[in-house]
Amino acid sequence: MKYRMVQAVFVLLLMTVAGCLSPRTDSSEIHTYQLSLDGWPSEAHPGKPDGPVLLVSPPQAEPGFETPRMVYVKRPYELEYYAVNQWADTPVRMFTPLMVQALNRNGAWRAVIPLPSSIRGDYRLDTHGFLLQHEFLQQPSRVRVMVRTQLVDLKESTILSTRAFEVVENTASENPYGGVQAANRAIAGLLDQIGSWLRQCVRHSPECGR
Repeated sequence: MKYRMVQAVFVLLLMTVAGCLSPRTDSSEIHTYQLSLDGWPSEAHPGKPDGPVLLVSPPQAEPGFETPRMVYVKRPYELEYYAVNQWADTPVRMFTPLMVQALNRNGAWRAVIPLPSSIRGDYRLDTHGFLLQHEFLQQPSRVRVMVRTQLVDLKESTILSTRAFEVVENTASENPYGGVQAANRAIAGLLDQIGSWLRQCVRHSPECGR
């Protein structure tokens, strides 16, 4: 009888270890998403051969957003993170090449170059306070994207203009994937606003400073 009890305990122990080492089940599979400009309807304009060169500093994220984890908010000021849904990289790092790509298409620049680079530029765009969050504070839920920017005139060594941008998009479904879709729309809208502001600055329009 004692020998059988030892056998039973040994079998249970093996089953427990096997369960701990087994692959993730479908319910705990990690889902990874990208930010992309695929399908962005904005029209591309060729750059000006004699236009200025824009240098783009690496954007800085708001505290709590320097992570690939997807942020959601159920009450103000409290950040929470999805357990099995994540970005392919930190959103602020994915935002950088998208911004360079979008600004290269808006026709205001001879070239848009991400820093660090040995190329000399006419202007430098600094961005900080980048924030991307899925908000469950109302129905439907929303995705909010925010960033603060400043444009530096490198020849004059002066800050030409500063501006804060914010875009909010409603989600089509109350789940992480609905948030991803809304985030991509919000990023496209944010880049449209930034591109328009920079064109006004290059043209020395009064709208640049507003």
